[in-house]
Amino acid sequence: MKYLLDTHVALWFFNEEKRFSSVTFDIITDPANKRYVSIASVWELAIKIGTGKLAFDGGTNLFFRTIRKNGFGLLPIKRKHIKTLETLPLLHRDPFDRILVASAMAEDMSLITADENIPRYDIASLW
Repeated sequence: MKYLLDTHVALWFFNEEKRFSSVTFDIITDPANKRYVSIASVWELAIKIGTGKLAFDGGTNLFFRTIRKNGFGLLPIKRKHIKTLETLPLLHRDPFDRILVASAMAEDMSLITADENIPRYDIASLW
């Protein structure tokens, strides 16, 4: 299976916060699953660190290293993601969440998220 972690899920996992169900934790930690973090999440992190809305010691450099260290792939934003985003209904106003939804749809991935708005889309998601 292929999974895309929402930004907050990646942060919680990397900070060893136990906010997941055991099923979700097992999916994230199972190396047999293909697990990804979007470059959009790194972008979101950089903006929030830069504006003082988020403290993440080590910044984006540590975030990149932690993605790699945990065996996750880094998902770029591709043309097909933008094409999917263009047709996505405006059910969620956060641009980062919208590109994550579009990316997961275009790549046939399940999105791991605690965001209550995401299941409003026709997308495989879990929490």
